[in-house]
Amino acid sequence: MIASPAQEFTHQTVLLNEAVDALDLSGDRAAGIVVDGTFGRGGHSRKILERLNAAGRLIAFDKDTQAIANAQQIQDPRFVIVHDSFATMADALADLGIASVDAILMDLGISSPQVDDAARGFSFRADGPLDMRMDTTRGISAAEWLATEDEQKIREVIKNYGEERFAFQIAKAIVARRAIEPISSTRQLAEIVANTVKTREKGKDPATRTFQAIRIFINKELEDLEIGLAGAYERLAPYGRMSVISFHSLEDRIVKQFFASKVTLAQPHRRLPIRSVDLPQPEMRLIAKIKPSDAEIAANPRARSAILRVAERLPGVAQ
Repeated sequence: MIASPAQEFTHQTVLLNEAVDALDLSGDRAAGIVVDGTFGRGGHSRKILERLNAAGRLIAFDKDTQAIANAQQIQDPRFVIVHDSFATMADALADLGIASVDAILMDLGISSPQVDDAARGFSFRADGPLDMRMDTTRGISAAEWLATEDEQKIREVIKNYGEERFAFQIAKAIVARRAIEPISSTRQLAEIVANTVKTREKGKDPATRTFQAIRIFINKELEDLEIGLAGAYERLAPYGRMSVISFHSLEDRIVKQFFASKVTLAQPHRRLPIRSVDLPQPEMRLIAKIKPSDAEIAANPRARSAILRVAERLPGVAQ
């Protein structure tokens, strides 16, 4: 029996049916082992459990302690939750005695409860402590990092992870402000950016890119993604499917390039005497690239930037 716990903040799972459908959990796969790389508030996990039969297993990961508490309310013997990043997937599965899995879903977005809860410090729309950690039991908060990091590093983070063209000015303003008082709240940081960035795309808050950049850096999101994709591929069985949902260009670029590296292999010069059977073979094949429908975006505007990419591992490559 799957219990759906009451939540103070609601969350609409993006591309719920599309991402799970792409895993093709039918026939023998319904008895397989599936990984949900980010449990979040459990939308994808619950849908996966509906598709698995009594012999199936679902291993979910999440760094967020609130997500872990939510997951622990699922009373299903087929389900295991791991309190860690999907970057630890390969080792965590080995620790569970799992050599390979039949399908993997990775949702790279942050959940609505994380954004809407001012106490988490992810959003500039409500004042709260400037934390931004997915896992509040580990690492340093955004406020602690901004209090001690040098100006050049702050500029690099905001520029590289936020693609912010005013990164130099924002970093300089942050360092000047912290010399006067600690920057400990989301409102303080948002005001610093708003007073520094005089122009911005229509409909976008000046602080959007800076908050995104610091959040990505604090949580090592791009590093975890690269490690997680490699670990997922390592554990994926032949004909196993991977569904990955990204929400901004930096993530999507990493996913796209990773799949491309497995689909397109360097070929030897055509004049070399090599038999066709000895030529390098692709390790994966692309299945789909899917974006939310207009109806989903209308119902959940946070879905508008989502991109689902799906690939399948091919046989013939040693694991």
